[in-house]
Amino acid sequence: MSAPPATTPPPPPPALPHRRARHALRYVVAVVFTLVVAVIALPDRILELDRRSPFAQIVSFRPWVLAGILVLVVLLAVMMRFDRRVWPFVAGALVVLLIGVGVTVPRTIAEPVPAGGTPLKVLAFNTYEGSADVQALAALIRTDQPDILSLEEAGARFSAKLAPLIEPLGYRLYPSNPDRGRREQDVNNVTAVVSSRLGTVTVDIGHETSTFPYVQVTGGGLGTLRYVVFHSVAPVPGSVPNWVSDMLLLQKWCAGGTPAIVAGDFNATDDHSAFREGMTGCGDAALQRGEGLTPTWGPFTLGPAVRDAGGPQIDHVLSTGGITAEAWEAHDIAHSDHRAITATLRLPG
Repeated sequence: MSAPPATTPPPPPPALPHRRARHALRYVVAVVFTLVVAVIALPDRILELDRRSPFAQIVSFRPWVLAGILVLVVLLAVMMRFDRRVWPFVAGALVVLLIGVGVTVPRTIAEPVPAGGTPLKVLAFNTYEGSADVQALAALIRTDQPDILSLEEAGARFSAKLAPLIEPLGYRLYPSNPDRGRREQDVNNVTAVVSSRLGTVTVDIGHETSTFPYVQVTGGGLGTLRYVVFHSVAPVPGSVPNWVSDMLLLQKWCAGGTPAIVAGDFNATDDHSAFREGMTGCGDAALQRGEGLTPTWGPFTLGPAVRDAGGPQIDHVLSTGGITAEAWEAHDIAHSDHRAITATLRLPG
């Protein structure tokens, strides 16, 4: 009598609940990963996180951050060829990258050049504690012949060095401090420089900013237009709240109901939400000319090539509606970590 054939026990039922749990966990991790990438790349779009450290500093270098995310997307895409489960991470990082590119690339597209109006040429330059090459600055003024200038970190001490070089050209200098003082007086002050072509003007010094005073120029050939030499505190750790208040002070001119031009060192890029809020009502000359990604600041000790590779644009010429830039340019001047910027504006009428 033969033994009954051995039977193979049936396989255990698939652990579907565990597999679904692993799938769900992977998607949750992918969402968290995407949020982390978004917070790094787009903090100004997420609860205005860029008004806090370290996001206020990180967002200044958004083009570099986006380049890093691009590399991350490529690496994840390569991994996905071997493991399809990576795709939610690729998709999340790619969405953040596309949003970042979408808010950045339009700054390279110029608006139509304005027709008509009265030209007004503006120059703005941070002299880096009054250390910039005075001869080079005077040469730029002599060549470009701006109508009005904003000089930051330039008080009576720097003005005394520049005056003999440009007063014969018809310029008058109005520092925000009355005496030469020490080098620190340059760091903490600003100077307005006005061409005699604008006639007799009125100059006022304001102290509503958190750290540096501003100079407001009115009258003469400016008419009702207010021209402001502006310098904001930098958004370094510990000073971010003061920097935010400086940015919001821009509403005094951009939303003031009177034509205004505000030029200087804002220590802010167009990626900062506080800057965008403060300048509501104003246009940015660099953006109007498609130069919104041209760097104006960088550690000059490392050479201009490092700055030009992707430094932030923190120097601006802002103007209220009806005033539009027809030209914008950045210039290198030795011994400063900033570039001088010139903008030719068209005033209505």
